[in-house]
Amino acid sequence: MFKKVLIANRGEIAVRVIRACRDLGIQTVAVHSEPDAESLHCRLADEKVCIGESAPSSSYLNIPSILSAAEITKSDAIHPGYGFLAENASFAEVCASIKVAFIGPPASSIRLMGDKAQARAAAVAANVPVTPGSDGVLPDETTGLAVAKTIEFPVILKAVAGGGGRGMRVVENEEQFSVAYQTAQGEALAAFGNGDLYLERFVKFARHVEIQVFADQHGRVDHLGERDCSLQRRHQKLVEESPSPALDDDLRRRMGEAAVAVTKAAGYVGAGTVEFLLDDKKRFYFMEMNTRIQVEHPVTEELYGLDLVREQICVAAGMPLSFPPAAERKPNGHVIEFRINAEDPDREFMSSPGKITSMILPGGPGVRVDTHVYVGYTVPPYYDSLVAKLIVKAPTRNDALARAARALAEFEIEGIKTTIPFHRRIITDPNFRSGAIDTKYVERMLSQALAAARA
Repeated sequence: MFKKVLIANRGEIAVRVIRACRDLGIQTVAVHSEPDAESLHCRLADEKVCIGESAPSSSYLNIPSILSAAEITKSDAIHPGYGFLAENASFAEVCASIKVAFIGPPASSIRLMGDKAQARAAAVAANVPVTPGSDGVLPDETTGLAVAKTIEFPVILKAVAGGGGRGMRVVENEEQFSVAYQTAQGEALAAFGNGDLYLERFVKFARHVEIQVFADQHGRVDHLGERDCSLQRRHQKLVEESPSPALDDDLRRRMGEAAVAVTKAAGYVGAGTVEFLLDDKKRFYFMEMNTRIQVEHPVTEELYGLDLVREQICVAAGMPLSFPPAAERKPNGHVIEFRINAEDPDREFMSSPGKITSMILPGGPGVRVDTHVYVGYTVPPYYDSLVAKLIVKAPTRNDALARAARALAEFEIEGIKTTIPFHRRIITDPNFRSGAIDTKYVERMLSQALAAARA
């Protein structure tokens, strides 16, 4: 087992990793930017090292500074969390070259699955269904339009190096294609340094269902069920739950088997997530694989009684997976996670950094809050707006919804605007309560509300 782990991240995931390390008796090192010097992960770690100024490029994306911090603290492993360098194949390679363990998959797997066109090809080779689309990267706009006409509109343009909805555009017809192509390409180039695009048929009224996968260094590859992430805004997840209201046992089994097939095709080791679109006819299509721990991993933890971050660390240290095979496991109850962001839902989810002046966290049976903020903490404007995750568990979905309503009513954060009021509204929405939603549901709901307000 590792003696000292450096966490190359910030916020609640850094706190989460520190706690898993503490349970394993491992010392921890927190790296931080100048504005994050008083963040909770710095307070909890055994050591802390400042790695740069506020801009991510000067700190959390600064590979030389992070590796220097690992060297001076004699860390023998690095956990990248999610975001920042978590899916950077070059970073994983450099870690290996200096004999510091990267707590994540091999660089080859990150590189394969990080290129969305190659990942799609790998899924096809593994006999996993994909939506009709281009055969790899589009060489130019003219070719893209020709492919779009062949598979029929609407289509969706995607950046091969994309993530978080950037470099992604839905195109309804031929007239929209040129502007959409140039916009997606420019956005992808600015965000990822790579403007390559591919396209697929756009699946209307689709649900977003992902499968948690895990693989060890001894050849075992398995999954831990699904998470339904269909409640989104602009491709950003807002609520995640499991089991999915849209899946029956047969569909759940087939999606799990498909996820394992993709994972094996990637030569994968560690924790990952295989993401699918599910259409209104219950047909599923491979979308992408995230080669890291997910923001919503607590949903699976609560459902199966596991510590997935601990499992990550143990697998990276060469240990076999600790949980029984899929055929011997069943989910226990129903779990829902709500992302609490520093955003104002009444002003089109505008970012709301600032100092937290008061905070009341919900509690009681079946309620968990993962956060890095506290009273007096200043949420900086430079990073992701996530400030907390509320996770509720109950025997049934109806019970979980009732518990969520109670927990959200208790949850208070003052000094900044948060998405708590939005979640209080969505928990009473009849379509959400019945499970009759898709990935565009929130955008339609907000559009209707805006139209009603103007009328």
